[in-house]
Amino acid sequence: MAGVVLAKPRLAARAGAFVALTKPRIIELLLLSTIPVMFAAERGVPDVLLVVHVVAGGYFSAGGANALNMYIDRDIDAVMSRTAGRPIVTGMVSPREALVFGITLAVGSTVWLGLLVNVLSAALALAGLLFYVFVYTLGLKRRTAQNIVWGGLAGCVPVLVGWAAVTNSLSWPALVLFLVVFFWTPPHYWPLSMKVREDYRKAGVPMLPVTKGNLAVARQIVVYSWAMVAVSLLFWPVAHTTWLYPIAAALLGAAWLKEAHGLYARAKAGLAGADLREMRLFHWSITYLTLLFVVVAIDSLMR
Repeated sequence: MAGVVLAKPRLAARAGAFVALTKPRIIELLLLSTIPVMFAAERGVPDVLLVVHVVAGGYFSAGGANALNMYIDRDIDAVMSRTAGRPIVTGMVSPREALVFGITLAVGSTVWLGLLVNVLSAALALAGLLFYVFVYTLGLKRRTAQNIVWGGLAGCVPVLVGWAAVTNSLSWPALVLFLVVFFWTPPHYWPLSMKVREDYRKAGVPMLPVTKGNLAVARQIVVYSWAMVAVSLLFWPVAHTTWLYPIAAALLGAAWLKEAHGLYARAKAGLAGADLREMRLFHWSITYLTLLFVVVAIDSLMR
């Protein structure tokens, strides 16, 4: 009887470890950019069952990519304090199990989307997964300080998947939102990498804060932030939105730029550590993307 009692927590912990391999908090952001795009593509409320199929397939696809990423980066994760609690590092999941799990999710998600949504969305999701695993994780991450810039392309793919799921095609509004996420990704992630710079240095990963320092990173954040806000406003004429979208995008963009320039000013003044307050922009970036895409969905209902 005692063995049964002990087995339950172990089973729950193992299940939780496999869920952790998928990086669910990151996937939340990916799905956040998928569902509102489906509203925009439909110009109204999309079919509920289709949304369920896309969300499930998208989770499996991104989860498979993340599991394979953890399998490949298990040596780095063991060195960095931020990732030392990940399932492979702790031994809760073996490397072989993570590899099989990731491949299974990759194959399963492709078949799922291909059968229940359409071939185009399945192909796009698979392309994003392969890009993340082979181009970013294996090719860029350990070799260039621009890793997050180009590696972030994989995180933009859910926008295209959502649009393709509804229309079985791609068009300019989808491309504009794709570019919004593309320009959003570096200034979203660089503040976090500034905070854990020593972790990356210890692991030998050439993140921009490691190779260039805080001031150079803050300067790049400002550049990408302006590009992101400009592209976000381009969605207005391209998608023929109502008055709501441009006003909301402008206000959200102004708040973002204030935070980005504030970080640059603190870095330029030589502030570091807690005084740099780089995580303010990181946390705001999540709020920004959430609100912007919610507005995309609401605007679609107003047309």
